[in-house]
Amino acid sequence: MASRPEVVAPPEIFYDDSEARKYTSSSRIVQIQATLSERALELLALPDDGIPKLLLDIGCGSGLSGETLTEDGHHWIGLDISASMLNVALEREVEGDLVLGDMGQGLGVRPGVIDGAISISAVQWLCNADKSSHNPRLRLKAFFTSLYKCLSNGARAVFQVYPENIDQRELILNAAMHAGFAGGIVVDFPHSSKRRKEFLVLTCGQRSVNSSVSKGKNEDGESCSDEDSEDEENQTVCISDRHRPRKKQKKNNKSGKGKEWILRKKEQMRRRGNDVPSDSKYTGRKRKDRF
Repeated sequence: MASRPEVVAPPEIFYDDSEARKYTSSSRIVQIQATLSERALELLALPDDGIPKLLLDIGCGSGLSGETLTEDGHHWIGLDISASMLNVALEREVEGDLVLGDMGQGLGVRPGVIDGAISISAVQWLCNADKSSHNPRLRLKAFFTSLYKCLSNGARAVFQVYPENIDQRELILNAAMHAGFAGGIVVDFPHSSKRRKEFLVLTCGQRSVNSSVSKGKNEDGESCSDEDSEDEENQTVCISDRHRPRKKQKKNNKSGKGKEWILRKKEQMRRRGNDVPSDSKYTGRKRKDRF
């Protein structure tokens, strides 16, 4: 069985000119990308008001998933770390705006302007330390924090992911929750080893409190029950609902002024010519709570 690309080499190296063209010319890959993108767009649950939305395609590659967004009538911005993939996208004349960048360093998009975000088979790359300077936890934090900021209130983000194990799944989910998102993991075809697909569905802002995560699909294309979605190998399939965590407030430790500080302040007052009580054994001693 062939290894997943993310365990072979960093994305900017693995997807070189040859691999980028091979990837885009494969009819099987094109079909898979279209199917996954359509499902991600479905889970995005955009309002059916006929107004085109501005969407973010993270790890857009050669623009295969972006074509689905265009066909649905939306505008999109694509981000990818592989220059070769983006060059192929330019040759294919995709209609989205393309940005060369590393999502692990943050997205750098203006706050509150994005109506939704999708990503197909990209976020799990952040779990790898491809360089000595890479820390997966910090990279995931930078990514989800910047994503939260650029999404509009109540907007969703849907990521199709291939976590290598439960630890990676929890690492990604926890990073999203700590950034302030609400949501969880949706599993399609949970009992099929070949067709099983995982989607991380997230919502940001105050309106995320009342939002619900869609259920996965079974072999018949119908929604799974909760029992079907939570199998033995996937105990983290859940819905978490929380606000952005509050910042810890610094405590104003007024009681930390001991005897030495009091003596120093009294001496300072004396040098200024002020009338200061003389020092005694009671100076700086804590008073009792009651007489």
